[in-house]
Amino acid sequence: MQEIIISVGIDIGTSTTQLIFSRITIENLASSYTVPRISIVNKEVIYRSEIYFTPLKSLTEIDANEIERIVKQEYKNAGITPEMLKTGAVIITGETARKKNADEVLKKLSNLAGDFVVATAGPDLESVLSAKGAGSDKLSKEEKLTVANLDIGGGTTNIAVFKKGIIAATSCLDIGGRLIKIEDGKISYIYPKIKELAQSNQIHIEVGEKAEVDKLEQICTLMAEQLSMAINRSTRTNQHAGIYTNEGKPLPEELEIQGLTFSGGVADYVYHPADDDWFRYGDIGVLLGKAILKNDGIKKVQQFQAVETIRATVVGAGTHTTEVSGSTITYERERLPIKNMPVLKIPEEEEMDLEAVTASLIKQIPLFYTEGKLEQLVIALSGNFHTSFASVQELAEAILKGSQEIVKSEFPIVIAVENDIGKVLGNAIKVMLECRKDVVCIDGIHAGSGDYLDIGEPIANGRVVPVVTKTLIFNS
Repeated sequence: MQEIIISVGIDIGTSTTQLIFSRITIENLASSYTVPRISIVNKEVIYRSEIYFTPLKSLTEIDANEIERIVKQEYKNAGITPEMLKTGAVIITGETARKKNADEVLKKLSNLAGDFVVATAGPDLESVLSAKGAGSDKLSKEEKLTVANLDIGGGTTNIAVFKKGIIAATSCLDIGGRLIKIEDGKISYIYPKIKELAQSNQIHIEVGEKAEVDKLEQICTLMAEQLSMAINRSTRTNQHAGIYTNEGKPLPEELEIQGLTFSGGVADYVYHPADDDWFRYGDIGVLLGKAILKNDGIKKVQQFQAVETIRATVVGAGTHTTEVSGSTITYERERLPIKNMPVLKIPEEEEMDLEAVTASLIKQIPLFYTEGKLEQLVIALSGNFHTSFASVQELAEAILKGSQEIVKSEFPIVIAVENDIGKVLGNAIKVMLECRKDVVCIDGIHAGSGDYLDIGEPIANGRVVPVVTKTLIFNS
């Protein structure tokens, strides 16, 4: 028996804002006489909005009211209401995520996003979503290659590397098509890092001067070379470290990129070079695409056509954020949905020793205090070493010993386990607490330290819950 859920993806980027709605089909793939095995069997985009220039009040402030108007209009055009949505993501990406009122915009959209939609931002998550929207993960798996997707937007380039279909690393650089803007034939804006890059290479550029194609081509060549360094195809200079977003880290030097895909607004001009009207969008995006295409280091890597280019991030947000839990789970319906829970990961090597499990919880829980008060968190573990009924009871006891601060708090105990012991473990904890505490214990979900987890309302006749794992940190 199949069930259809509707998902939304909303991407508010440096240059553009867009939405998609998608249809996600879930189905029980098990036979009638076995434990249900409910999986996502199909994802289909059913509506694509127009692509809007992201409305700004100033260089530092997003026009929140105009964003809200655009989203409401596109919901109406699609014939979708917030009540129809079960999952999805609202993300503010690129340079826009650094605007002073980014959180205000997310709050304005929260009422439009349904009961279970992620509201988040962050270059690591954006890198993964855009790569999945571009099809790079699937390409890497099918071709058995290490494939990097370069999502080149207006303010940043997000890089995600997949090795045989598995995420290997992410990175983000301040390289984008709108870091120099042109108005009425003159330069109206220069991002400080790009001005510094130009000047260090003896190219003088100022706001107000005439936009000269030759000079801007030289700057775009320098920007493309930074991308070549980022994917380990050119020797990294001392200046290169300063190009990463928010003092982020580069890809590991030992990572050999064997294939490339491109997404984002600039990608169209990598795949389909233009030869005139260089400033058609009031920026250097077209020139940057040309420079990337010509870069010697980038040319050394086999290039593949992305499934999506300018829409890659929003497609990734709308179709690739959601998983479903296993069907052997414990939950309190009135407690769901729960959003933005930081993950407390019990290291797998400590799970074999129950005293180590308790000690790990006692040590880590204080790290999740905000302003002296515990926040809602989720305890994550593999569950691979406690599969018999008796050993699950022992694991439950060890978890309770270590999580007394959660027991005393206002929050439910939430556990995400990889192995299919969620129902037994959750029930054991409830019994030990004499049902005095709400318990949510899901399985079939992998989450690690640095991740955040959202758990949605039950679907498939209550057998499973939709889950979004937001991986915010890959490189360490």
